[in-house]
Amino acid sequence: MAKFGEGDARWIVQERADGANVHNWHWAERDCLDWSRALLSKLLAGLPVLSGEGGLTLRTTTLDKLDGEAYVNIRKGKVIPGYELSLTLAWEADATTESGLVKVTGTAEVPYLADENADEDPELRITVRGDDGPLARRAKDAFIAHGKPLVIAKIRDYVAAMANGGPAKDEIDSKKISTKAAPAAVAPAPSVKVTAAPVQAPAAKEKKANGKDKEGFKTIEMTEKFNCRSKDIYEILMDDNRWKGFTQSNARISKDVGGQFSLFDGSITGVNEELQEGKLIVQKWRFGSWADGVHSTVRLVFDEPESGVTIIKLKQTDVPEEDRYGNSTVVENTEKGWKELIFQRIRAVFGFGV
Repeated sequence: MAKFGEGDARWIVQERADGANVHNWHWAERDCLDWSRALLSKLLAGLPVLSGEGGLTLRTTTLDKLDGEAYVNIRKGKVIPGYELSLTLAWEADATTESGLVKVTGTAEVPYLADENADEDPELRITVRGDDGPLARRAKDAFIAHGKPLVIAKIRDYVAAMANGGPAKDEIDSKKISTKAAPAAVAPAPSVKVTAAPVQAPAAKEKKANGKDKEGFKTIEMTEKFNCRSKDIYEILMDDNRWKGFTQSNARISKDVGGQFSLFDGSITGVNEELQEGKLIVQKWRFGSWADGVHSTVRLVFDEPESGVTIIKLKQTDVPEEDRYGNSTVVENTEKGWKELIFQRIRAVFGFGV
């Protein structure tokens, strides 16, 4: 998991007065550590566990410690939580004995709570402070039996709150409401000359025979040069660990035709259609913000005109002019993303600069 604040600054949308997320390739990143400390303290401190049953009164007291990091990345209403935390919760028990009331104190420690294990209950270690005598062991066993399930349930509430956006949830919800309430925007007229054509059946969505882009979609083309062998940069583009290295974001990439891939923390997904090592990559490729069912086709052709020099020719067809939210900068930002967040980063990280 990339640490909060350590990513490339170009990926993060700076705070604006209007709260706008201005680039499709960028994420708004919100630090959630203080918010997490406050929420976990509210959820976990002062929990009644036993109220005199078996001669024991048992409760949690305070959240003694919370270390680590927590943040959410938000892009067009999509939330990607990130957290790696350890916490220590204090508890106490009052036991009624023949000699009077005896107090026992202890801790409940979660050594590792992380987004990567969000679907699993964390480990919870119960310890007693001071003398570990029969009464202390009795209190500890009672906390394991009755307190542990309560603590785990409250931690699940925290995990769910992070998945919903953490401290940014109200902001996300308000934007969703305003989007639903807003009237449908009238698409601006294109700045190119348009020749009237007869109304076509749904088949008009397919490309026309003359090779022009279908209406509402564009093609991106660029040529990039690298000081490396073609197989080297091919392997980088098809290896999820190296993707993680030069983007500082999560990636999963199948190396098989028909296999799926996920890039930039799931922002981009697709399927491999054709692969020739060191020569060709063809993929169905889409952003999560695009309308359902919309996929572009990415074609990367590798040429090595001389040893140690590789030319990549990129052609990406069927890129929508607008995303599902009506943003009309999709083509511009997709092209910018290829250049700045992929090709330039590969040159910088792996030393393939020209």
